[in-house]
Amino acid sequence: MKKREQMIKAAKAAMIHVMDVSAEDRVLVVTDQAKRRIGQAFAEAAQEIGCTVTLIELDEKSRPLKEPTPEMMARIGGITAAINAFSARAEETPFRIKWIKALLSTRTIRVGHAPGITEDMMLHGPMNIDYTYMMNLVQKAMEAFENAQSVHILSPAGTDLFLNIEDRSFATDVHITPDHFGNLPAGEIWCAPHEDSANGTLVCDGSIGDLGTVPNPVSLKIERGKITSIECDDPSLKAKLQELLSVDNEASIIGEFGIGLNPGARITGNLLEDEKAFRTIHIAFGNNEEMAGGKNRSKTHRDFLVKDPTVKIIYKDGTERVLMDKGEMKLE
Repeated sequence: MKKREQMIKAAKAAMIHVMDVSAEDRVLVVTDQAKRRIGQAFAEAAQEIGCTVTLIELDEKSRPLKEPTPEMMARIGGITAAINAFSARAEETPFRIKWIKALLSTRTIRVGHAPGITEDMMLHGPMNIDYTYMMNLVQKAMEAFENAQSVHILSPAGTDLFLNIEDRSFATDVHITPDHFGNLPAGEIWCAPHEDSANGTLVCDGSIGDLGTVPNPVSLKIERGKITSIECDDPSLKAKLQELLSVDNEASIIGEFGIGLNPGARITGNLLEDEKAFRTIHIAFGNNEEMAGGKNRSKTHRDFLVKDPTVKIIYKDGTERVLMDKGEMKLE
């Protein structure tokens, strides 16, 4: 099978299984020059399903974008599903958040968000998987967090972090609805911890959103949900993080706790894929308004990946359960 046909097949499977796209849908695909072939694959997949399709390619001369373009905003009223298949740029995070908010504000559009998606993901990785198997894992993991009060996370690299997640329900991107957008590739569960509750140390030894694989572990000290110090042997990375985490007052406040459950995902330096990988968790700082109970209104959202963690759940009745032991899920 040719690469183009394989990508169309992968796009079609994700749209049907994850986004529940059918012939009645009106689909908008937003892409750019770098991701044009992927955007076209999604558009052709939607056409094969029988959808009405509109394809928009972002103008490179106008980037980095700070706001959704007038053409994008003009299309919102007539669509039921949107695919964002364009490049991921750190400086465009506020633009992406504004665009997602605009789409979700309609309460009628399912959003498949795929900034930074690659052809390799479509052909060999997290887009080319057994969706039934993954969805079963996701269901079991979400059930494990019912009636949870807090989480204790440890890792070989030095993470030792407590989070309060009481009554902050988990969501997943394997079932995208008009109320809950998700990534493509899909394959994680997440919640919004209480914003003033995280205490301890987070050591990121995987990758950081929009910045790629870390050359050296990054240690973040967290008190009452806020980063109080950053330690890293790479001075340039430390300076960049200090800049990104001080965009506004809430950029350094915890926003998300997530677990990767996609059997085809690998750690490649692209967080869109990395955060779905087995044997990882991720903690994000910044905006979580679209998550259940989330109160962080930052203009940005930055994820930090941790490899081979141990995750202990403490329930409201005082009982405990180890959900992940040094990266291995304990779901049976």
